[in-house]
Amino acid sequence: MRLWLFWVLILVFVSGECKQPQLTPKDVKLKVEEILKAHVSHKAITVALMERIFQNFLEELDPTKTYFVESEIKSWLQPTEMTLQTAVKGYKAGDFSIFHQMHAVFLDAIDRRKVFEEKIAQEPLPKGVKSEEFKDLPWAQNEDELLIRLSRIKSLQSEAVAKLDDDTKAKFFQRLEKRRVNREAEFLEPNIEERQRLILACVLKSIASSLDSHTNYFTPGEANQFMIQVQQRLFGIGAQLHDNLDGLVIKRILENSPASQSNRIKLNDKIIAVNHEPVVGLDITEAVELIRGEKGTPVLLTMLREVEEDGDRRVDKIEVELIRNEVVLEDSRLETSFEPFGDGVIAHLKLFSFYQDGKSSSAQDLRKAIESLKKEHHLKGILLDLRNNAGGLLTQAVSVTGLFINKGIVVSIQDNTGKLQHLREVEGRPIWDGPLFVLVNRASASAAEIVAQTLQDYGRAIVVGDDHTFGKGSFQTFTLDPVNTQKVNPQGEYKVTRGRYYTVSGKSPQLDGVGSDIEVPGILSGIDIGEKYAKFPLENDVIEAHFDDDLSDLSQLHRIQLGPMYRYNLQQKLSTYSPYFEKLKVNSKKRIANNKNYQSFLNEIQKKNFDAESVNLFSQNDLQLMESTNVMKDLIFLMNTEKL
Repeated sequence: MRLWLFWVLILVFVSGECKQPQLTPKDVKLKVEEILKAHVSHKAITVALMERIFQNFLEELDPTKTYFVESEIKSWLQPTEMTLQTAVKGYKAGDFSIFHQMHAVFLDAIDRRKVFEEKIAQEPLPKGVKSEEFKDLPWAQNEDELLIRLSRIKSLQSEAVAKLDDDTKAKFFQRLEKRRVNREAEFLEPNIEERQRLILACVLKSIASSLDSHTNYFTPGEANQFMIQVQQRLFGIGAQLHDNLDGLVIKRILENSPASQSNRIKLNDKIIAVNHEPVVGLDITEAVELIRGEKGTPVLLTMLREVEEDGDRRVDKIEVELIRNEVVLEDSRLETSFEPFGDGVIAHLKLFSFYQDGKSSSAQDLRKAIESLKKEHHLKGILLDLRNNAGGLLTQAVSVTGLFINKGIVVSIQDNTGKLQHLREVEGRPIWDGPLFVLVNRASASAAEIVAQTLQDYGRAIVVGDDHTFGKGSFQTFTLDPVNTQKVNPQGEYKVTRGRYYTVSGKSPQLDGVGSDIEVPGILSGIDIGEKYAKFPLENDVIEAHFDDDLSDLSQLHRIQLGPMYRYNLQQKLSTYSPYFEKLKVNSKKRIANNKNYQSFLNEIQKKNFDAESVNLFSQNDLQLMESTNVMKDLIFLMNTEKL
């Protein structure tokens, strides 16, 4: 079984032509029992879980918080012990009537929403609405507050399409209305069986996601979309989008994609129409489907771009035509560069994910890159850059770590049965044993955290960068076969958190992440991202350290197969860098304090609405990498001085 360790997958869910999963109450109970049996910690639906389930279900009905008023759902937002116990008993009996009650209240809210929409259409809209108002929305306290909220959202959307021609604007509002009406129609479905299937699908989603932030239930249509992410390929333009209610903001452009090759698209451009079809107000999944298409076909994007000249700001409307192509969602996999230093070079190896296919792997590519650098230059130090690396194959995390250590345990995984399995580096052929930094930020996660923490545990590398990494120390398994995605279960599929992983020190990065030895701030240093900010994160845990590997987890046969030579020259816990830590920290702090550009950068990222994805600041210099390289130069100098 291959374990994929990604901290997040950008899921694009598309409804399967409004066809609901073939679910009955009995099916729901059986599927929940399957999930609970596989889950790492939750084994039964408890009163505490039921409170989470209520919260999730209400948000499944009203994810934008534009229908309900808090008072009408208060009995489920703040349920009594008796209400929760009744719901738990109902679940055990296959009775989900309490969720039908919530659904009934939602139907009344739909009727009210229709009245509000008619009222808003007759009145002038407010001015100066900002998208930031709608982040982390609470439930509306009363109907007046809900009406104001809807009016301000409509104003935001109207201002975004103001630059479009009248026909396109009219089409936009028609489409927006159609989208709302169609979604409401799903919940108003007159066919009792279809309506029950929709409610049961929402119940299953609510229960699965109450267990932890990575356990999820997918309808058949969603399962197919999920596998696009697992297989890491699709046809489109190669841009990651964020829905701001007033358009789709380009937050990331993938390497070698149509978007990057055109040179006409910039980060923070806002897409407001696709092929003259307005996308403002559309669900992001619908908008993405307009952008995707067959390889070789054109797609026309209408975008807004903020431009600042001589202190004045304006918004330009631009149109860009791109030719769709296959987009492999692995970025460029590995980027290699170096900086001359003294009589040699310092290498910068940026690894985007932990991958493996029939032709190459992250470990093989890294080995080739290091061998090439050693052959052509006097290699003096390596910066292994794992910033924004969201993970990948667990076995590749082990192999990459093995490039820098002798032999020994790299990571231990403990599943839902409590069984502990050690994954080892057994070849003992490190490609580099010199100065090594692992550069991380708050988006380094999963497999990236294994590599960083294991090399830190052994004292083999210094971890530099943001104060901590993302903090995902769990692994999941999927019910859908990534090879044969045609066999999607008509009742839906799920992924479930099966266990945690720990590095050789016995620590898990779950919640806390990997702490840097030397903190060098970067563009994400002031952003609250990470597992601890998830809705229902898994708790942290530790096990005993396993620096002295006695092979006790293996059978006698496997111990013999591994051979007595394995225990010869096991990787020892090193203190190579310890004498230099204080000097390296002091020097780095002084450089950062005296660098006016760096100080301006740090002031900028502390702003409340700072856009962490923007790379247009500070002449696009990667200040974090530059300072990390300076720290490496200090280390090499100090180590060479000590030798002399």
